[in-house]
Amino acid sequence: MLSGRSKSVTMPRLQRPAPLRESVYEALLELIITRALQPGQHLVESELAAHLGISRQPVREALQRLSTEGWVDLRPALGAFVHAPTEEEADQLLVVRSLLETESVRLAAANATPESITRLRGLCEQGVQALEADDVDGVVAANAALHTAVTELSGNKVLAELAAQVDRRVRWYYTPIARQRGHASWTEHAALIDALADHDGERAAQVMREHTEHTRRSYHQRLATESEERAGEVT
Repeated sequence: MLSGRSKSVTMPRLQRPAPLRESVYEALLELIITRALQPGQHLVESELAAHLGISRQPVREALQRLSTEGWVDLRPALGAFVHAPTEEEADQLLVVRSLLETESVRLAAANATPESITRLRGLCEQGVQALEADDVDGVVAANAALHTAVTELSGNKVLAELAAQVDRRVRWYYTPIARQRGHASWTEHAALIDALADHDGERAAQVMREHTEHTRRSYHQRLATESEERAGEVT
């Protein structure tokens, strides 16, 4: 029932869910995040549709959504291309990530239980094993799971929601430097877990601050190396 002024409001009809369109979106996004589809790569609707075994329409709709969210660039007369993040974009996101996660661990230290610490140590071990097996996807997944678990342990739902919003892009930036960060990243994770186990919020925050800064620097170093390599190819 509508009353008062709201009687004159034209209410839009709700659209039924489109599971296929959503599934295509999620599939393409995961391919982009894991770098199976590389930044700058041309995305041909017909090829993607054939690969997924579907018509071109849901692919087109998914590409439009990915473009709106900044994952894909739609270029007139040229088509769709995986967005190539600029150094400034990456820096801004990683700085925000540092702010969110530093506060997360500060809060998480007060809520840590033996069970939660055991879970975190298990995720850390998974990451180390994936690294030793040269399983980059496994490393990235374990890293994301560990950071998510810490954020959830903070007990602040708003903070966890904000962190979740940047999680996928963090995975996108972290994938190409997972090997570069190597064991150092997991040593830092172990130190973080130790601080949480001791309920030392300030130490945990400092470890996380340094950890996220190391990741940010590694990403910039990777970009600089790639730039030098491209310059060498030209000369």
